[in-house]
Amino acid sequence: MTSSKEQKILIIVGPTASGKTRLAVELAKTLNGEVISADSRQVYRGLDIGTGKATKREMQGIRHHLLDVSSPKKVFSADDFVRHAQRAIADISKRGKLPIIAGGTGFYIDALVGRMTLPDVPPNPTLRKRLAEKTPAQLYTLLKRKDPVRAASMDTPSERGNKVRLIRALEVATVHGCGGLTSTWRSDLHNEYNALWLGINPPFEALEQKIRARLAARLKRGMIAEARRLHATGLSYKRMEALGLEYRSLARFLQGTITRTQMEEELARDIRRYAKKQLTYWKRNTDIRWISSPRANTPIAAIRRWLS
Repeated sequence: MTSSKEQKILIIVGPTASGKTRLAVELAKTLNGEVISADSRQVYRGLDIGTGKATKREMQGIRHHLLDVSSPKKVFSADDFVRHAQRAIADISKRGKLPIIAGGTGFYIDALVGRMTLPDVPPNPTLRKRLAEKTPAQLYTLLKRKDPVRAASMDTPSERGNKVRLIRALEVATVHGCGGLTSTWRSDLHNEYNALWLGINPPFEALEQKIRARLAARLKRGMIAEARRLHATGLSYKRMEALGLEYRSLARFLQGTITRTQMEEELARDIRRYAKKQLTYWKRNTDIRWISSPRANTPIAAIRRWLS
């Protein structure tokens, strides 16, 4: 029986809109694989257009795992992702196929392969109740004082507005102090699987164009109607905002806080910033072999040698 450290997994990372899903599907077809999504919001049911979840047509018959596994009303943690992904890897491997991890949530992938050790801090109901009374801005200011390392890693609009994650970070900082979560990342801890890493890093001007084009396409497909439907079926605007990026701006627009033009401008700006943050996160991983596009220079020969 193959141990987890002998189990081969192919990992595809990169910024949003870079083509990770397309490359994952193409390689799955070529290498007899299945795709495991590593996206912190695509795990939620109903968050389809706003998260860019792959359609049946885009999947091209390739089975995808870790999509639609949780209600958006609940919080799906990195611990949850690791448990689900481990089961998916074992299932895919048992059927003689190659597990292909593809997604932009770096923390999830690092936790899965062992580069990031999750903090063993139990929930503190008293602390959580007290912190829940504060605004996201107040929580982020408090986190900057208690753990500037963790605060820096959450310096995006979606993260700074996510009360659940901010409260959890403060909960960990209260126990472990500065760096209690992020300082556990080490490049020599990647021992859980035999992983081959590919990263897509297109020229940033081209990526910006893709981000704008994809945002326009999502709006045309009905992203606003999707948000209205989510709220009508019980997803609060507060929770929608906590889900970040598209849903944060959509919630603000639906409540009349911003105009549609402001929403579109805000989203284009925030998604662009998020893409830069993703690239900064992955650049510290020297195991990643970077390519400029899903089609231009995929090292298929090197992948086959690794698999042999």
